Amino acid sequence: MSDYLWIFVTAMLVNNFTLAYFLGLCPFIGVSSRLDTAFRLGLANIFVMVITSTCAWLLNTYILPYAPYLRVICFIIVIASTVQFVALVIKKLSPALFRALGIFLPLITTNCAIFGLALFQTNKGYGFTQALAYALGAAAGFALALVLMAGVREKLDLADVPDIFKGTAAALVVAGILSMGFMGFAGLGR
Repeated sequence: MSDYLWIFVTAMLVNNFTLAYFLGLCPFIGVSSRLDTAFRLGLANIFVMVITSTCAWLLNTYILPYAPYLRVICFIIVIASTVQFVALVIKKLSPALFRALGIFLPLITTNCAIFGLALFQTNKGYGFTQALAYALGAAAGFALALVLMAGVREKLDLADVPDIFKGTAAALVVAGILSMGFMGFAGLGR
């Protein structure tokens, strides 16, 4: 059990896809201006990452040993179809959220954090339950990064910030500071 917990915590904090590996920066910067939107996109990413991890493990275990040259194509198809399913569900259940997420919902398809998850877990040779722990940790870390960034950006909107520092400049400085904070967890991984 501690092995799964270690995989989860390492993927979430030590090797955070967004703040340590710098994957998934497009939704991280683009959607993190409002806390509720960032939280919901984080939940959508958790779902997509878990389904992608499960499918990637199944493909790597049963199909891709016989056709390894199809690995990238198979992963892209799995991610794209999962995102389309999520988009349809969100559009049906919450049209307001669908409009709020805008272009960033379909961009989950090209989110390199999700593709990186499939490749990283394949390279690590995880079993099924380990792959799920890794996916949940990576997805929780991505959602945590989104929510942290959104919380700080909402506070910055209320603060007296010089005009030259507002907007993207402030977001990039906050992202850098958050990244340095998460890089401090790297000592845990040794």
